[in-house]
Amino acid sequence: MTVAVETGLWQLDATASTVGIRHKTMWGLVTVKGGFGALNGTGEVRPDGSAVGTLTFDVASLDTGNAKRDTHLRSADFFDSDHHPEITFGARSAELRDGDQVHVVGQLTVRGISRPLSLTARLTDGDATGLTLDTEFSVDRDQFGLGWNQLGMIRGRTTVTAALRFVRTTG
Repeated sequence: MTVAVETGLWQLDATASTVGIRHKTMWGLVTVKGGFGALNGTGEVRPDGSAVGTLTFDVASLDTGNAKRDTHLRSADFFDSDHHPEITFGARSAELRDGDQVHVVGQLTVRGISRPLSLTARLTDGDATGLTLDTEFSVDRDQFGLGWNQLGMIRGRTTVTAALRFVRTTG
């Protein structure tokens, strides 16, 4: 599928978008899943077809289905939401390649720590008024100061999944 994406400014449709996380705990026996309920984002598709943009996730909106765990995840042991209320991804470049594959290069900031992040997203639909990007990638939480690990229960990388719906705001 080849999709032509219109130039201009785009806004994340938070009601039609999801960002989730998955991580194995209890020595790899249990997978904890959660999602961010409060998302925001903007982007610009430039005349040359490249794009830039920013996504933010409200840390306090992370819901794993367990209130005690969610409170712990917001604490200084993990996200420290009192001091770092948002997770931000700044896309420095996004280029459509190989039909529906979008190569994205940017910077992920978690807990005030920024690291480069490159990923591939799939453009699942797009027209003059809207587009949807789907992606899945993993991050090493230790790189962002999220190293709390009582009794070695939490190992490996955290998987992030996102389905992001953008609507065009201007041409």
